[in-house]
Amino acid sequence: MEITDVKLRKIMSEGRLKAVVSVTIDDMLAVHDIKVVQGDERLFVAMPSRKDENGVFRDIVHPISSASRKIFEDVILEAYSKQLAMLEAEKEAVPEEVTEE
Repeated sequence: MEITDVKLRKIMSEGRLKAVVSVTIDDMLAVHDIKVVQGDERLFVAMPSRKDENGVFRDIVHPISSASRKIFEDVILEAYSKQLAMLEAEKEAVPEEVTEE
């Protein structure tokens, strides 16, 4: 299995939810609504889920093994970090407006 594309759909600066991501696997299967969440100790990846009739959230799609979960998390968090760094660099590259007095 290879994650062939990662798209950061939305990045948030407020709250624990930091990003919503879509990934493509082997150029054949897309998984949407993966979340990057700030946990108590670190960022983690939450797979797409929905609430069942008992009010319990259940993953719709999820990695089967801890090794495959690590692949997903590593690739997604790396893409998230790169996007944040790029946004920060763009912010720093834009010269601040000079106000005349």
